[in-house]
Amino acid sequence: MNFRRKNIKQQPCEVIVGAQCGNAVLRGAHVYVPGIVSASKFMKGGDDVSVYSDIKGKCKKGAKEFDGTKIFLGNGISELSRKEIFSGLPELKGVGVRMTEPVYLSPSFDNVLPNYLFLQNLPSAVVSHVLDPQPGEKILDLCAAPGGKTTHIAALMHDQGEVIALDKISNKVEKIKQNALLLGLNSIRAFCFDGTKALKLDMVKDTDGEPPFLPESFDRILLDAPCSGMGQRPNMACTWTLKEVMSYQPLQRKLFTVAVELLRPGGVLVYSTCTVTLAENEEQVAWALETFPSLQLQHQDPQVGGEGMLGAGLSPEQLKRLQRFDPSAVRSLDRDIDSLRDASIEDLVWLANKDCIGFFIAKFVKCKSTQEEDL
Repeated sequence: MNFRRKNIKQQPCEVIVGAQCGNAVLRGAHVYVPGIVSASKFMKGGDDVSVYSDIKGKCKKGAKEFDGTKIFLGNGISELSRKEIFSGLPELKGVGVRMTEPVYLSPSFDNVLPNYLFLQNLPSAVVSHVLDPQPGEKILDLCAAPGGKTTHIAALMHDQGEVIALDKISNKVEKIKQNALLLGLNSIRAFCFDGTKALKLDMVKDTDGEPPFLPESFDRILLDAPCSGMGQRPNMACTWTLKEVMSYQPLQRKLFTVAVELLRPGGVLVYSTCTVTLAENEEQVAWALETFPSLQLQHQDPQVGGEGMLGAGLSPEQLKRLQRFDPSAVRSLDRDIDSLRDASIEDLVWLANKDCIGFFIAKFVKCKSTQEEDL
């Protein structure tokens, strides 16, 4: 949860960063050199500077001043001079501005106990608990990169059993393997594979534990589906088109269909997204319940988020079985940490649970074989 700091005096020396870098700074990062777009003419190493985000991408690389739309991110101390930053050396990396007065108090945990900790947003951590993996089970994480939920699942199983992680982008799969190695988790096997093709249609033989898989191969499946990502925060620059947003629903249904086929009778399927649209969340649940009679919507534990949104034809009882984390449910206050010193523990917990990314979770159990349905 972030708390806004008031009364930060802005400095005459300015550094402009790109929108992605700006998002990272709001999350507690320092400013790294590749993210710097512009710096004041006479900036030297050691200067006090104010950092701004160019949210529309209009600032020219190397500009000495910028009067376009920019968002104040806080103050810091420059590690390098303007000349060093824009010297034309492509290998120049590292911290360019060390943040000392960020607008939001969001401490960085980068490289803090990396062998023991993997940072996640609250809803992302809740998902693995909702899945409730047990030691000795065979679990599938269908769209796994970068592996936060995968490693959490393996940890909850005490690294006993098998966790299969799929992603179709090879460098992201390598990231999953690196995270598993760093955390000392041996039960994870990661493959570069398209989840929509993970069902083996030829029933002759298994593929020695590699994708594609035979039907009903897994005890539990997590489908943290590709989505429009509209719940991600902070996000100061939106570049999505309507066509892009609309493209996710059919892809999610393809993946969901594969997941149902791969799940054993009695198994658990958890569907989640980091978006807030009805079409990618509650509408998908309504579609799944109608399309797959073998599925039953389950109560979730822990139940931390709010209930589902009206509009998809789900009953009040079904909506209560969903979890929706919705930042818009919290009044947008210009909160300062000083204003919360007298708040009760209950109020602080409520704020922590609500003031997070937008997220959605649904949990299903498969009551009978898909083959039985087809008879």
